[in-house]
Amino acid sequence: MATQAPIIPASPSFKTDLAPIGIFDSGVGGLSVYLHLKQQLPDEQYLYYADTLNVPYGPRPSAEIKELTLIAVDWLVAAGCKLIVIACNSASAHALQVARQKYPTIPIVGLVPALKPAVLNSSSKSVAVLATKATLDGELLNAVISDYALPAQVNVVKWFDPSLVPWVEAGMPTQSETPERLKAQLKIFAQQKVDHLVLGCTHYPFFREFVMTQIAAENLGIKVVDSGAAIAARVKTLLQQSQSLVIPKQQIDMTEGGLYVGHSTQSLEEFSLAHSKLAFFVSDPKADLAEVSRLVNQLIYR
Repeated sequence: MATQAPIIPASPSFKTDLAPIGIFDSGVGGLSVYLHLKQQLPDEQYLYYADTLNVPYGPRPSAEIKELTLIAVDWLVAAGCKLIVIACNSASAHALQVARQKYPTIPIVGLVPALKPAVLNSSSKSVAVLATKATLDGELLNAVISDYALPAQVNVVKWFDPSLVPWVEAGMPTQSETPERLKAQLKIFAQQKVDHLVLGCTHYPFFREFVMTQIAAENLGIKVVDSGAAIAARVKTLLQQSQSLVIPKQQIDMTEGGLYVGHSTQSLEEFSLAHSKLAFFVSDPKADLAEVSRLVNQLIYR
């Protein structure tokens, strides 16, 4: 049963351009999107809501995903974010439109696995999508299959392993059965003539290097794609259109890459964005913030 995290009181108002970009994911996976955002928009500040109390979202029913997503979006809106990225494929698949309807004046960017470019570039006419069950069953992905894969006669292989998200959340320990299953599945993909593998969950790019190493070692001939760069480009375009990009000379001087970690139950008045490029909040009130900080640093500076 999902547990709702308390909504924080609104933070002091920001000038529109200096307001943070909000990022939401069920856990640390959205940091893979943050890394793309930071690369394309280095002068922006970022406020991240991780619903660690309810991770993972993949096995949850649609109604529950919608409920949890709106709680997270409410939190980021109350915090004064100028744009929100739902950096969770499962949440985007089931709750993106609901969130946009609730907040029609705030740009909300969702994720869909990078299936379209994989389909358009496939020579073997066979591609695979590695994602959570919620994403694989969601309307966004299946609309891409109907609109692009079927007309191009490209076979789309869907595959999920419920242990992948917890594996990433645990820091991807090598002493685990999960990477062994992943290695075996890559060989099966090759046998199915798959030439493009789509990483359809924001947690998955963190083991992209592992996947690429196995593909090269076995000479499997599979290209690996994800949607992070395209999402960052979309965010940049939206901020340019609304004239909300931070002007570098206006940016407050701060330590490069500064990280603040806190619980979502605290008031945002207890910290200052002026000291953090990334403020990372977790919904689990019992979370060990030192351990969360260690994991976040491990993922963004690896």
